[in-house]
Amino acid sequence: MDSQSNGDALPSSFVTDEQIRSVAGKPPATGAWREGDAPGDRLFANLGAFDFESGQSLPHVRVAYETWGSLNEARDNAVLVLHALTGDSHVVGEATRGHKTSGWWEEVIGPGKAIDTDRWFVVAPNVLGGCQGTTGPASLAPDGSEWASRFPFTTIRDQVNVQVLLTDFLNIDAWAAVIGGSMGAMHALEWGIMFPERARRLGILAAPAATSADEIALNTVQIEAIQLDPLWRGGDYYDAVDGDGPHGGLALARRISFQNFRTPAELNERFDREAQSEISPLGQGGRFAVASYLDFHGNKFARRFDANSYLVLVEAMNSHDVGRGRGDIDDVLASVTVPTLVLGIVRDRFFPFLGQQRIARAVPGNIDGDVPFALDSEFGHDAFLIESDEVGAQLLRLLNTDA
Repeated sequence: MDSQSNGDALPSSFVTDEQIRSVAGKPPATGAWREGDAPGDRLFANLGAFDFESGQSLPHVRVAYETWGSLNEARDNAVLVLHALTGDSHVVGEATRGHKTSGWWEEVIGPGKAIDTDRWFVVAPNVLGGCQGTTGPASLAPDGSEWASRFPFTTIRDQVNVQVLLTDFLNIDAWAAVIGGSMGAMHALEWGIMFPERARRLGILAAPAATSADEIALNTVQIEAIQLDPLWRGGDYYDAVDGDGPHGGLALARRISFQNFRTPAELNERFDREAQSEISPLGQGGRFAVASYLDFHGNKFARRFDANSYLVLVEAMNSHDVGRGRGDIDDVLASVTVPTLVLGIVRDRFFPFLGQQRIARAVPGNIDGDVPFALDSEFGHDAFLIESDEVGAQLLRLLNTDA
Protein backbone atom coordinates (compact mmCIF):
# COMPACT_ATOMS: atom_id res chain seq x y z
CA MET A 1 0.00 0.00 0.00
CA ASP A 2 1.27 3.47 -0.79
CA SER A 3 0.13 7.06 -0.83
CA GLN A 4 0.45 9.58 -3.61
CA SER A 5 1.49 13.16 -2.96
CA ASN A 6 -0.15 16.04 -4.76
CA GLY A 7 1.16 18.65 -7.12
CA ASP A 8 0.56 22.35 -6.60
CA ALA A 9 -3.07 23.41 -7.01
CA LEU A 10 -3.78 25.56 -10.04
CA PRO A 11 -5.91 28.71 -9.89
CA SER A 12 -9.51 28.47 -11.03
CA SER A 13 -8.75 30.51 -14.14
CA PHE A 14 -7.00 27.49 -15.68
CA VAL A 15 -8.84 25.17 -18.07
CA THR A 16 -10.75 22.61 -16.04
CA ASP A 17 -10.58 18.84 -16.48
CA GLU A 18 -14.29 18.91 -17.32
CA GLN A 19 -13.62 21.32 -20.18
CA ILE A 20 -10.79 19.14 -21.42
CA ARG A 21 -13.14 16.13 -21.58
CA SER A 22 -16.04 18.05 -23.09
CA VAL A 23 -17.26 17.20 -26.58
CA ALA A 24 -18.42 20.11 -28.74
CA GLY A 25 -18.95 22.25 -25.65
CA LYS A 26 -21.13 19.67 -23.89
CA PRO A 27 -20.34 18.50 -20.36
CA PRO A 28 -18.86 14.98 -20.17
CA ALA A 29 -21.08 12.00 -19.38
CA THR A 30 -20.11 12.21 -15.71
CA GLY A 31 -18.98 14.84 -13.24
CA ALA A 32 -16.76 12.28 -11.50
CA TRP A 33 -13.08 12.84 -10.85
CA ARG A 34 -11.36 10.63 -13.43
CA GLU A 35 -7.98 8.97 -13.70
CA GLY A 36 -5.54 11.54 -15.09
CA ASP A 37 -7.41 14.56 -13.69
CA ALA A 38 -5.50 16.98 -11.49
CA PRO A 39 -5.39 15.50 -7.96
CA GLY A 40 -5.86 18.85 -6.24
CA ASP A 41 -5.33 18.37 -2.50
CA ARG A 42 -6.16 14.65 -2.57
CA LEU A 43 -3.91 11.94 -1.21
CA PHE A 44 -4.54 8.33 -2.15
CA ALA A 45 -4.44 5.11 -0.13
CA ASN A 46 -4.33 1.83 -2.05
CA LEU A 47 -5.98 -0.70 0.25
CA GLY A 48 -6.06 -3.95 -1.75
CA ALA A 49 -8.96 -6.34 -2.22
CA PHE A 50 -12.26 -5.79 -0.42
CA ASP A 51 -15.23 -8.03 0.33
CA PHE A 52 -18.72 -6.48 0.59
CA GLU A 53 -21.57 -7.53 2.86
CA SER A 54 -23.41 -8.70 -0.25
CA GLY A 55 -20.78 -11.38 -0.90
CA GLN A 56 -19.41 -9.48 -3.89
CA SER A 57 -15.83 -8.24 -3.95
CA LEU A 58 -13.44 -5.90 -5.69
CA PRO A 59 -9.82 -6.83 -6.42
CA HIS A 60 -8.62 -3.38 -5.40
CA VAL A 61 -9.97 -0.40 -3.49
CA ARG A 62 -8.41 3.04 -3.39
CA VAL A 63 -9.46 5.85 -1.05
CA ALA A 64 -8.98 9.54 -1.78
CA TYR A 65 -8.55 11.62 1.36
CA GLU A 66 -7.31 14.99 2.54
CA THR A 67 -5.62 16.05 5.75
CA TRP A 68 -5.08 19.22 7.80
CA GLY A 69 -2.87 19.76 10.81
CA SER A 70 -0.18 17.38 12.08
CA LEU A 71 -0.30 13.99 13.76
CA ASN A 72 1.42 14.22 17.14
CA GLU A 73 4.10 11.85 18.41
CA ALA A 74 1.59 9.83 20.43
CA ARG A 75 -0.65 9.56 17.33
CA ASP A 76 -3.70 10.26 19.49
CA ASN A 77 -4.91 13.61 18.12
CA ALA A 78 -6.49 12.39 14.88
CA VAL A 79 -10.08 13.37 14.02
CA LEU A 80 -12.02 11.60 11.27
CA VAL A 81 -14.56 13.81 9.45
CA LEU A 82 -17.13 12.02 7.28
CA HIS A 83 -19.14 13.70 4.55
CA ALA A 84 -22.80 13.70 3.59
CA LEU A 85 -24.37 12.21 0.45
CA THR A 86 -23.16 14.83 -2.03
CA GLY A 87 -19.97 15.83 -0.21
CA ASP A 88 -16.41 14.60 -0.65
CA SER A 89 -12.97 14.83 0.93
CA HIS A 90 -12.56 18.54 0.12
CA VAL A 91 -13.71 19.86 3.48
CA VAL A 92 -11.36 22.84 3.47
CA GLY A 93 -9.80 24.64 0.51
CA GLU A 94 -10.53 26.64 -2.59
CA ALA A 95 -12.15 25.41 -5.79
CA THR A 96 -9.26 24.69 -8.15
CA ARG A 97 -8.60 22.57 -11.20
CA GLY A 98 -8.68 19.48 -9.01
CA HIS A 99 -11.80 20.49 -7.03
CA LYS A 100 -15.00 21.79 -8.58
CA THR A 101 -16.26 23.25 -5.32
CA SER A 102 -14.68 24.93 -2.31
CA GLY A 103 -14.54 23.22 1.08
CA TRP A 104 -17.91 22.39 2.63
CA TRP A 105 -16.90 23.03 6.29
CA GLU A 106 -14.50 25.96 5.89
CA GLU A 107 -15.85 27.79 8.94
CA VAL A 108 -15.58 24.78 11.25
CA ILE A 109 -12.12 23.32 10.53
CA GLY A 110 -8.86 25.24 10.59
CA PRO A 111 -6.40 27.06 12.86
CA GLY A 112 -8.24 28.54 15.85
CA LYS A 113 -11.63 27.19 14.68
CA ALA A 114 -13.88 24.67 16.43
CA ILE A 115 -11.90 21.72 15.08
CA ASP A 116 -8.59 23.46 15.57
CA THR A 117 -5.93 22.14 13.20
CA ASP A 118 -3.24 23.58 15.47
CA ARG A 119 -4.43 20.93 17.96
CA TRP A 120 -6.02 18.19 15.86
CA PHE A 121 -4.90 16.17 12.84
CA VAL A 122 -8.00 16.07 10.66
CA VAL A 123 -8.60 13.41 8.01
CA ALA A 124 -11.52 13.45 5.56
CA PRO A 125 -11.95 10.58 3.07
CA ASN A 126 -14.20 10.32 0.06
CA VAL A 127 -16.61 7.47 0.73
CA LEU A 128 -16.52 4.03 -0.94
CA GLY A 129 -18.78 4.21 -4.00
CA GLY A 130 -18.21 7.96 -4.32
CA CYS A 131 -16.99 9.78 -7.38
CA GLN A 132 -14.19 12.04 -6.20
CA GLY A 133 -11.17 9.74 -6.19
CA THR A 134 -12.29 6.80 -4.04
CA THR A 135 -13.20 3.60 -5.87
CA GLY A 136 -16.72 3.83 -7.23
CA PRO A 137 -18.73 3.08 -10.38
CA ALA A 138 -16.72 5.59 -12.47
CA SER A 139 -13.42 3.93 -11.48
CA LEU A 140 -11.62 1.68 -13.93
CA ALA A 141 -11.87 -2.09 -13.49
CA PRO A 142 -8.95 -4.40 -14.41
CA ASP A 143 -10.40 -4.80 -17.92
CA GLY A 144 -9.86 -1.07 -18.55
CA SER A 145 -13.56 -0.15 -18.51
CA GLU A 146 -15.46 1.57 -15.72
CA TRP A 147 -17.12 -0.62 -13.11
CA ALA A 148 -20.39 1.15 -14.00
CA SER A 149 -23.37 -1.21 -13.51
CA ARG A 150 -21.02 -3.93 -12.22
CA PHE A 151 -20.17 -2.02 -9.05
CA PRO A 152 -21.25 -4.07 -5.99
CA PHE A 153 -24.20 -3.17 -3.81
CA THR A 154 -22.73 -1.11 -0.99
CA THR A 155 -23.89 -0.62 2.60
CA ILE A 156 -23.03 1.91 5.28
CA ARG A 157 -21.17 -0.87 7.08
CA ASP A 158 -19.11 -1.62 3.95
CA GLN A 159 -18.11 2.02 3.83
CA VAL A 160 -17.11 2.00 7.50
CA ASN A 161 -15.00 -1.12 6.96
CA VAL A 162 -13.09 0.70 4.21
CA GLN A 163 -12.62 3.66 6.57
CA VAL A 164 -11.08 1.22 9.06
CA LEU A 165 -8.66 0.01 6.37
CA LEU A 166 -7.70 3.65 5.81
CA THR A 167 -7.19 4.01 9.57
CA ASP A 168 -4.78 1.07 9.50
CA PHE A 169 -3.04 2.50 6.43
CA LEU A 170 -2.44 5.73 8.35
CA ASN A 171 -1.19 3.74 11.36
CA ILE A 172 -3.75 5.29 13.69
CA ASP A 173 -4.84 3.04 16.57
CA ALA A 174 -7.88 5.12 17.55
CA TRP A 175 -9.48 8.37 16.44
CA ALA A 176 -9.80 11.08 19.06
CA ALA A 177 -13.20 11.68 17.45
CA VAL A 178 -15.26 10.42 14.54
CA ILE A 179 -17.62 13.14 13.33
CA GLY A 180 -20.18 13.13 10.55
CA GLY A 181 -23.34 14.82 9.35
CA SER A 182 -26.29 13.15 7.59
CA MET A 183 -24.86 10.09 5.76
CA GLY A 184 -21.56 10.78 7.52
CA ALA A 185 -23.38 10.56 10.85
CA MET A 186 -24.61 7.09 9.88
CA HIS A 187 -20.96 6.12 9.47
CA ALA A 188 -19.99 7.72 12.78
CA LEU A 189 -22.77 5.87 14.60
CA GLU A 190 -21.64 2.55 13.11
CA TRP A 191 -18.08 3.32 14.25
CA GLY A 192 -19.39 3.52 17.80
CA ILE A 193 -21.09 0.11 17.42
CA MET A 194 -18.61 -1.80 15.25
CA PHE A 195 -15.30 -0.37 16.48
CA PRO A 196 -15.86 1.34 19.86
CA GLU A 197 -12.23 0.81 20.87
CA ARG A 198 -11.07 2.85 17.86
CA ALA A 199 -13.32 5.92 18.26
CA ARG A 200 -12.89 7.83 21.54
CA ARG A 201 -15.65 10.36 20.82
CA LEU A 202 -18.54 10.48 18.35
CA GLY A 203 -20.26 13.39 16.66
CA ILE A 204 -23.67 12.32 15.30
CA LEU A 205 -25.21 15.23 13.39
CA ALA A 206 -28.66 15.02 11.79
CA ALA A 207 -29.12 11.30 11.14
CA PRO A 208 -31.38 8.53 12.50
CA ALA A 209 -30.52 5.10 13.88
CA ALA A 210 -32.31 3.55 10.90
CA THR A 211 -33.57 4.97 7.63
CA SER A 212 -37.37 5.07 7.80
CA ALA A 213 -39.92 3.98 5.22
CA ASP A 214 -40.71 7.65 4.50
CA GLU A 215 -37.05 8.39 3.79
CA ILE A 216 -36.66 5.26 1.66
CA ALA A 217 -39.72 6.36 -0.34
CA LEU A 218 -38.07 9.71 -1.09
CA ASN A 219 -34.84 7.95 -2.05
CA THR A 220 -36.70 5.52 -4.31
CA VAL A 221 -38.21 8.37 -6.33
CA GLN A 222 -34.74 9.84 -6.80
CA ILE A 223 -33.36 6.49 -7.96
CA GLU A 224 -36.14 6.15 -10.51
CA ALA A 225 -35.59 9.71 -11.76
CA ILE A 226 -32.07 8.69 -12.80
CA GLN A 227 -32.96 5.25 -14.12
CA LEU A 228 -35.77 6.64 -16.30
CA ASP A 229 -33.36 8.98 -18.07
CA PRO A 230 -32.77 7.31 -21.48
CA LEU A 231 -29.15 8.45 -21.35
CA TRP A 232 -28.54 6.39 -18.21
CA ARG A 233 -28.23 3.32 -20.47
CA GLY A 234 -28.56 0.86 -17.60
CA GLY A 235 -25.58 2.49 -15.91
CA ASP A 236 -23.14 1.97 -18.79
CA TYR A 237 -22.92 5.52 -20.15
CA TYR A 238 -19.28 6.48 -19.63
CA ASP A 239 -18.15 5.77 -23.18
CA ALA A 240 -20.93 7.81 -24.86
CA VAL A 241 -19.29 9.21 -28.00
CA ASP A 242 -21.18 12.49 -27.79
CA GLY A 243 -20.47 12.91 -24.07
CA ASP A 244 -24.16 12.62 -23.21
CA GLY A 245 -24.87 11.17 -19.80
CA PRO A 246 -27.98 11.08 -17.58
CA HIS A 247 -27.61 14.72 -16.53
CA GLY A 248 -31.36 15.34 -16.66
CA GLY A 249 -32.21 12.42 -14.37
CA LEU A 250 -29.44 13.27 -11.93
CA ALA A 251 -30.46 16.94 -11.83
CA LEU A 252 -34.08 15.92 -11.20
CA ALA A 253 -33.02 13.63 -8.36
CA ARG A 254 -31.10 16.51 -6.81
CA ARG A 255 -34.07 18.85 -7.13
CA ILE A 256 -36.30 16.28 -5.41
CA SER A 257 -33.88 15.90 -2.50
CA PHE A 258 -33.13 19.60 -2.19
CA GLN A 259 -36.73 20.37 -1.26
CA ASN A 260 -36.28 18.21 1.83
CA PHE A 261 -32.92 19.73 2.74
CA ARG A 262 -34.55 23.13 3.44
CA THR A 263 -37.70 24.23 5.30
CA PRO A 264 -41.01 25.51 3.88
CA ALA A 265 -40.45 28.74 5.82
CA GLU A 266 -37.14 29.44 4.09
CA LEU A 267 -38.45 28.76 0.58
CA ASN A 268 -41.67 30.70 1.18
CA GLU A 269 -39.90 33.72 2.64
CA ARG A 270 -37.16 33.70 0.03
CA PHE A 271 -39.30 33.26 -3.08
CA ASP A 272 -42.97 33.62 -2.14
CA ARG A 273 -44.91 33.40 -5.43
CA GLU A 274 -42.52 35.55 -7.41
CA ALA A 275 -42.07 34.93 -11.12
CA GLN A 276 -38.57 34.46 -12.51
CA SER A 277 -39.10 37.11 -15.16
CA GLU A 278 -41.74 39.49 -16.49
CA ILE A 279 -43.41 36.55 -18.24
CA SER A 280 -46.25 35.16 -16.16
CA PRO A 281 -45.94 31.52 -15.03
CA LEU A 282 -49.74 31.23 -15.13
CA GLY A 283 -50.08 29.69 -18.55
CA GLN A 284 -47.94 32.27 -20.34
CA GLY A 285 -44.71 30.23 -20.48
CA GLY A 286 -42.97 31.91 -17.56
CA ARG A 287 -41.63 30.22 -14.45
CA PHE A 288 -41.86 30.69 -10.72
CA ALA A 289 -38.59 31.87 -9.18
CA VAL A 290 -38.41 28.86 -6.87
CA ALA A 291 -38.56 26.51 -9.89
CA SER A 292 -35.60 28.27 -11.50
CA TYR A 293 -33.73 28.07 -8.20
CA LEU A 294 -34.20 24.29 -8.08
CA ASP A 295 -33.14 23.99 -11.72
CA PHE A 296 -29.96 25.92 -11.02
CA HIS A 297 -28.97 23.62 -8.16
CA GLY A 298 -29.88 20.48 -10.08
CA ASN A 299 -27.96 21.42 -13.22
CA LYS A 300 -24.93 22.62 -11.27
CA PHE A 301 -24.89 19.37 -9.29
CA ALA A 302 -25.00 17.21 -12.43
CA ARG A 303 -21.72 18.77 -13.57
CA ARG A 304 -19.83 17.76 -10.42
CA PHE A 305 -21.30 14.35 -9.53
CA ASP A 306 -21.80 10.93 -11.08
CA ALA A 307 -25.26 9.40 -11.56
CA ASN A 308 -24.16 5.85 -10.74
CA SER A 309 -22.42 7.03 -7.57
CA TYR A 310 -25.60 8.82 -6.55
CA LEU A 311 -27.51 5.55 -6.92
CA VAL A 312 -24.91 3.58 -4.94
CA LEU A 313 -24.82 6.10 -2.11
CA VAL A 314 -28.60 6.51 -1.86
CA GLU A 315 -28.97 2.73 -1.68
CA ALA A 316 -26.29 2.67 1.02
CA MET A 317 -28.35 5.16 3.03
CA ASN A 318 -31.40 2.93 2.53
CA SER A 319 -29.37 0.06 4.05
CA HIS A 320 -28.79 2.00 7.27
CA ASP A 321 -30.29 0.24 10.28
CA VAL A 322 -28.12 -0.29 13.35
CA GLY A 323 -30.46 -3.09 14.43
CA ARG A 324 -30.09 -5.08 11.19
CA GLY A 325 -28.86 -8.54 12.15
CA ARG A 326 -28.15 -7.37 15.71
CA GLY A 327 -31.46 -7.09 17.49
CA ASP A 328 -33.49 -4.28 19.01
CA ILE A 329 -32.28 -0.84 17.93
CA ASP A 330 -32.37 0.65 21.42
CA ASP A 331 -30.39 -2.28 22.80
CA VAL A 332 -27.76 -1.81 20.10
CA LEU A 333 -27.53 1.92 20.79
CA ALA A 334 -27.05 1.13 24.48
CA SER A 335 -23.62 -0.29 23.57
CA VAL A 336 -22.35 3.17 22.57
CA THR A 337 -20.65 4.37 25.73
CA VAL A 338 -17.98 6.76 24.44
CA PRO A 339 -18.70 10.51 24.77
CA THR A 340 -21.21 11.28 22.02
CA LEU A 341 -22.68 14.50 20.69
CA VAL A 342 -26.14 13.89 19.24
CA LEU A 343 -27.20 17.00 17.33
CA GLY A 344 -30.65 17.18 15.79
CA ILE A 345 -32.25 19.90 13.71
CA VAL A 346 -35.72 20.76 14.94
CA ARG A 347 -37.17 21.64 11.51
CA ASP A 348 -35.40 18.90 9.55
CA ARG A 349 -37.71 17.51 6.86
CA PHE A 350 -35.18 14.95 5.60
CA PHE A 351 -34.17 13.24 8.86
CA PRO A 352 -36.77 14.46 11.40
CA PHE A 353 -35.72 15.45 14.92
CA LEU A 354 -37.54 12.41 16.30
CA GLY A 355 -34.72 10.20 15.00
CA GLN A 356 -32.05 12.05 16.97
CA GLN A 357 -34.26 11.99 20.07
CA ARG A 358 -34.30 8.19 19.89
CA ILE A 359 -30.50 8.01 19.63
CA ALA A 360 -30.03 10.47 22.47
CA ARG A 361 -32.32 8.55 24.82
CA ALA A 362 -30.63 5.21 24.17
CA VAL A 363 -26.90 6.11 23.98
CA PRO A 364 -25.33 6.08 27.46
CA GLY A 365 -22.41 8.20 26.24
CA ASN A 366 -24.62 11.11 25.17
CA ILE A 367 -22.99 14.24 26.62
CA ASP A 368 -26.42 15.89 26.98
CA GLY A 369 -27.99 13.17 29.07
CA ASP A 370 -31.05 11.70 27.37
CA VAL A 371 -31.81 14.51 24.90
CA PRO A 372 -30.10 15.69 21.70
CA PHE A 373 -28.73 19.17 21.27
CA ALA A 374 -31.57 20.91 19.44
CA LEU A 375 -30.57 23.22 16.59
CA ASP A 376 -33.51 25.29 15.36
CA SER A 377 -32.79 26.77 11.96
CA GLU A 378 -34.82 27.86 8.95
CA PHE A 379 -32.26 26.03 6.80
CA GLY A 380 -33.59 22.66 7.93
CA HIS A 381 -31.40 19.61 7.26
CA ASP A 382 -28.67 21.73 5.66
CA ALA A 383 -28.24 23.65 8.93
CA PHE A 384 -25.35 21.41 9.99
CA LEU A 385 -23.46 22.76 6.96
CA ILE A 386 -24.64 26.37 7.23
CA GLU A 387 -25.00 27.24 10.92
CA SER A 388 -21.24 27.07 11.47
CA ASP A 389 -21.03 29.06 14.72
CA GLU A 390 -23.56 26.98 16.60
CA VAL A 391 -22.48 23.64 15.14
CA GLY A 392 -18.85 24.52 15.75
CA ALA A 393 -19.54 25.39 19.38
CA GLN A 394 -21.11 21.97 19.98
CA LEU A 395 -18.24 20.15 18.28
CA LEU A 396 -15.77 22.08 20.41
CA ARG A 397 -17.73 21.01 23.49
CA LEU A 398 -17.44 17.38 22.36
CA LEU A 399 -13.71 17.63 21.71
CA ASN A 400 -13.17 19.17 25.14
CA THR A 401 -15.00 16.28 26.81
CA ASP A 402 -12.69 13.75 28.49
CA ALA A 403 -12.59 10.56 26.49
